[in-house]
Amino acid sequence: MKSWTQKFALSFFYILSLLWIWLILLQWVSYTEPLLYEETTAVIIAALAITAITESLVMIKRGFRILIQLGFIIFAVSRILEKYNIPVPSSLLEGLGSEQMLEFLPYLWFAVASWAIFLFAAVWATNKRRILLVIGLNVIAFAIFDSFTTYVLWDETAWIVAAGMGWLVTDHFKRFRKRFPVGWSKLRAYPFKIIGNILVIFSLIILAGINMPTIKPSLTDPYTAWREWNGIPLSGSVSGTGDSILEIPGESMSGYGREDNELGGGFNFDYTPVMTVTSDERSYWRGETRTQYSGTGWSDKQRRRDFEDILTGEDLEGDLSDKIETKALEQTVTMLNDNVYPVLFGAYSISKVDRLDPDVEEGRLLWKAEGSELHLESEPKRLSYPKTYTVTSEVPIIPMEELSAKTYEQLYPEPIDEKYLQKPSGFPERVERLAEEVTAAGETPYEKVILLQQYLQNNFTYSNTPDLTKRKSPDFVESFLFEVQEGYCDYFSTSMVMMTRSLDIPARWVKGYAPGNMSAPEFMSQSGEESIRSGSYTVTNADAHSWVEVYFGDYGWIPIETTPGFSMPILAGSEPLEPEVPEDEEEKVEEVEETAATPEESGENSSLYMILGILSGTIILAWIGYIAWRMRFNLRFFSARLRAGKPLTPADKVIAETERWLRYVHRRGLKRGPNETLRESVRRWESLYPTLAGSLTPLLKKFEAARYSPVHILEEEWRAVQSEAAQLKKSIKRVKIS
Repeated sequence: MKSWTQKFALSFFYILSLLWIWLILLQWVSYTEPLLYEETTAVIIAALAITAITESLVMIKRGFRILIQLGFIIFAVSRILEKYNIPVPSSLLEGLGSEQMLEFLPYLWFAVASWAIFLFAAVWATNKRRILLVIGLNVIAFAIFDSFTTYVLWDETAWIVAAGMGWLVTDHFKRFRKRFPVGWSKLRAYPFKIIGNILVIFSLIILAGINMPTIKPSLTDPYTAWREWNGIPLSGSVSGTGDSILEIPGESMSGYGREDNELGGGFNFDYTPVMTVTSDERSYWRGETRTQYSGTGWSDKQRRRDFEDILTGEDLEGDLSDKIETKALEQTVTMLNDNVYPVLFGAYSISKVDRLDPDVEEGRLLWKAEGSELHLESEPKRLSYPKTYTVTSEVPIIPMEELSAKTYEQLYPEPIDEKYLQKPSGFPERVERLAEEVTAAGETPYEKVILLQQYLQNNFTYSNTPDLTKRKSPDFVESFLFEVQEGYCDYFSTSMVMMTRSLDIPARWVKGYAPGNMSAPEFMSQSGEESIRSGSYTVTNADAHSWVEVYFGDYGWIPIETTPGFSMPILAGSEPLEPEVPEDEEEKVEEVEETAATPEESGENSSLYMILGILSGTIILAWIGYIAWRMRFNLRFFSARLRAGKPLTPADKVIAETERWLRYVHRRGLKRGPNETLRESVRRWESLYPTLAGSLTPLLKKFEAARYSPVHILEEEWRAVQSEAAQLKKSIKRVKIS
């Protein structure tokens, strides 16, 4: 009977294949995580882990293995659901038809489906064609989802390609071992050679990818090609917000943006009414926040676990600071179109939903405390949105003078959440330098933020049709600041967030609507008396907008407006303090503007790319060094071979080694006479320095045998000359030669 170790060795390549399949399936988990409940994702991961571990370590017949896997999966699903306080049946037999079983089964089906997919891929994809088919289908699927949904799936696709390459290499070695057992046994004697060659190939690919210049592709994806063929502007399919763009066939129009992955482009103003907001105060009607900047836009994934179910009348706890004074503000929103939006809009920060359209079911409201976002869960096949709703907000009253005096250490005594300082890999250094130069006169974080606000508002032009022919940099912020230098709110707000983060001040991007136009007051008669109705603001698609929120410690998230021509209501009550800028600093800023007009290369890669580059470069240099070491003897005789014009024989190598040690002794003072033979020179040196005779005589004999003897010289002879020459060098160092 074979031991477990022998079975493991025979199954090694199958186990390695399981690793690649597991990595590919994890990319699907990454994609579906925002769509599923947290506990659903947990049971899927558990099922995949159980399958991978048991398939790798349990060396019994597959039928028994399957039973073990199903048992572990059922147990794991039960434990996970208990952790999430979801009741589970005490027994599968006792629980059939019970309410607990009905709640338990959907999670079990997800787990069993994940197990079945994993096992099918492991058992079915056992040759190169099937492996390529699995990889290709996964890549195509992710490409489609990336193009036609709001998700950015570049990382997942890259992981699938990398895992696929590893899977193909594993399959190649598996087939090689089966077809050529003798050759495989020889390869096993040199495992580091195999591993080294694989590492070198991957290192070359990584280095080439990191250092590949950014160029416009000559071919586009089918979706882009289809849009261009039908004359639909590309900017219509992507957008930010604010002046963001709705996807309307034939032209790009302003409206609340649904996709933030690719900001930019141009649009036409659409003044179609969206809603009326009845409120005592003018405000920005806030929608959603974004934190993850990709270089082209905002790529945050909305995860179901970040939300909590709420009911009307329930007090909501957001991320508004409880250490500053607020003013309660009630707003009634009446929608003027039939569009379905992902959020309910309201002034910052919503604290309660007072009333919801009766047609909208209770239990569909979702609250995201981090970001203070009020979402509406809508069924995919039955989309609906309330025609009217009332919310209460807590509007912060910011003590500007007090805030402006707070230092960085006073505002941020604790570590800052890294996601609010996030910058993408390869973020341009000149953007960071510009932020530092513009804010050099500011002493506190607030003063630096205001200086950035003033710089953007005073030095860049608002335009809904920016000239994108000027754009050269692939980074959205860098291209706006240094090349295009005109744009709408997405350009200004995104640049403000990233420049603020460059100063280690946390910030996030917000989208929603500007206040809109206030309607004429309406007079109503009640019991014969006239009373004026609260202000009513009509908001259109043209009012869609994006702005910035900066985190100031105990003062919380403070909205900042950076787009020229817009006024932030929260900051309008008292003018923000404007730090005095010395004249020499003003001149410095002007110099920065002039410098900004000249194109430069983007900044260095991020630390991740640098680490990958250093590791890949180190592996390649080590490989080159190893090759050079292996070829050291060929390199040793390279010049002699060139002079001879043919491959060197062992006798030629002895003569070449003799010439080498003769050059050495010549440098040390043992010089040959103009008419001396080598024998005469050696005898003279031995008479002067007898201690050298033990090394010189053997070297002389080997030279004369190679030059004059008809006896065949063996390969070992020149190596012996090399060894004797090394001994001669040691002897000469101990002798004082005059």
